[in-house]
Amino acid sequence: MSRIGKLPVAIPDNVQASVEDVTVRVEGPKGKLERTFNKSVRITIEENAILVAPVGQDRFARCMYGTTRSIIASMVRGVSEGYAKKLEINGVGFRADLQGKNLNLALGYSHPINYSVPDGINVVVEGQTKLTVSGVDKQLVGQVAADIKSYYPVEPYKGKGVRIEGEFVRRKEGKKAG
Repeated sequence: MSRIGKLPVAIPDNVQASVEDVTVRVEGPKGKLERTFNKSVRITIEENAILVAPVGQDRFARCMYGTTRSIIASMVRGVSEGYAKKLEINGVGFRADLQGKNLNLALGYSHPINYSVPDGINVVVEGQTKLTVSGVDKQLVGQVAADIKSYYPVEPYKGKGVRIEGEFVRRKEGKKAG
């Protein structure tokens, strides 16, 4: 049995949650989220907490109810507090500029990169080299940050590229003359 799946998900006072069969709707001060889960789990609301249990004792149901509980906990935290990832751009001439919902990146290529920011995500550019990606959906915030990083991941020799704040990149020694 899953240790995480057994724990109830506490619902804060400023969050409303509803469950219809296997569809969970959560609404809070930051926004709304809705997600439909697999029928191998039973989701109920009791005393300001969301409980998740497996429907049967088969392996798939036991695997899914811990995952389902974690996703619901992320949804509740997202609509009450939100999620954010900070990105750093390092390199001579590397910069970012936000124009409406389009993020323009100059990353040393012969052409600028135009990234269309999806709905529900807020991107803030600070000083042309620092980005903050924020929103209520944990998965979408992480995906947008990964998409931006994938245009120019940090290379290990000079450290140029886009990195998520706090990410460690092992530096390598270059060629030696001689």
